[in-house]
Amino acid sequence: MTERKPPGVDFESWVEKQIREAQERGEFDALPGAGKPLTGLDRDWLSTYIEREGLSIDAALPEPLRLRKEIENLPSAAAALRSEEEVRDLVRELNLRIAAWIRSGEGPRIRLKPVAVDDVLDEWRRARGRAQRADVDASPGTPGEGPPSEEPRAGARRRRWWRRRRD
Repeated sequence: MTERKPPGVDFESWVEKQIREAQERGEFDALPGAGKPLTGLDRDWLSTYIEREGLSIDAALPEPLRLRKEIENLPSAAAALRSEEEVRDLVRELNLRIAAWIRSGEGPRIRLKPVAVDDVLDEWRRARGRAQRADVDASPGTPGEGPPSEEPRAGARRRRWWRRRRD
């Protein structure tokens, strides 16, 4: 245990005296990493902490930012799925977590709202249609053959979600 600082002695000189005495006793000679350059000085403490603890960057984010990041990545996550039901399940699970966070009232106040399943499905269908058309175009066959276009009709208007629920 270290001794207490005597009254009337300047704190800085007292600390310097203890360091000098420890150096004279050789207490700093066999430290691990002695003589080696310091690593990680070019990065911030958070990235070194995440790397050292084996965490992902998402683990350090607050819940609403994680949810917002998932919403942004939702189209690419849905594109990897094979059926509409899988896409619906993915969006439903995300919406449940968004609703739970909104009800909790914790974390930074960031605007989040549940994702419209129909919008994600429309985008998923368009992406699948493009991929299927590209597959048909790449395969030998009669020109002009392929799946029917799933694009919305020119005269059709998108209905708002609140009008869909009243029907």
